[in-house]
Amino acid sequence: MNLALAEKGMKQSTGLVGIAGERAVCDPRGTLFFPSLGLLAVSDLHLEKGSSLACRGALVPPYDTGATLHRLAAVIGDYAPRIVVSLGDSFHDGKGAARLHPSFREGLERLILGRDWFWIAGNHDPEAPADLPGETVRELAVSRLLFRHEPSRVRAEGEIAGHLHPCARIVRRGRSVRRRCFISDGARMIMPAFGAYTGSLNVLDRAYAGLFRHESLMAYMLGEGRVFAIAGPMLRPG
Repeated sequence: MNLALAEKGMKQSTGLVGIAGERAVCDPRGTLFFPSLGLLAVSDLHLEKGSSLACRGALVPPYDTGATLHRLAAVIGDYAPRIVVSLGDSFHDGKGAARLHPSFREGLERLILGRDWFWIAGNHDPEAPADLPGETVRELAVSRLLFRHEPSRVRAEGEIAGHLHPCARIVRRGRSVRRRCFISDGARMIMPAFGAYTGSLNVLDRAYAGLFRHESLMAYMLGEGRVFAIAGPMLRPG
């Protein structure tokens, strides 16, 4: 079901949200931009996932890296950030950067050129990507925000994380729609996965238990060119 068909009774959002007092734009392509900081965050690119699977004998079309970088270049072109933070699992495995086709490597280096670029270490890529510019860190504090890959299990005001690949499901007019989403309670946020070959996990799964204040939980579902703000009581499992 197209998300636009489920609009009635839902709040169409400009994508503006507040996280620990910082204002941000939830872009419908799945990135997060902080205008006052000139900072763009993106999560779980999983570059070279296709080649990683091929190395294990699973033959899939090798188009994921090109598609992901193309979308990322468009977002960076729109926002022209001074700082880019990639929230871990930027590559699907520790050797992913070494497998980059030269044209993809050159394109990525052009995106990095002239800005501060931070690679947050993820569970798939705990080490710095081979021979690429940028700084690799475990976590990054900027203003009132803390960027890390996996969400902490304690209350973490200002935390921006990835890892869980959140999605939301709603039912409207007897029809169901399931889309990737940002999930937040105003204090912290988990971002959707950006990579072309990434899956998703419903925000009502037990993996999210205890991470958010139930009474202020909001899912920001990614629609075609827009974001839909969905209050917690509207969310459904599955």
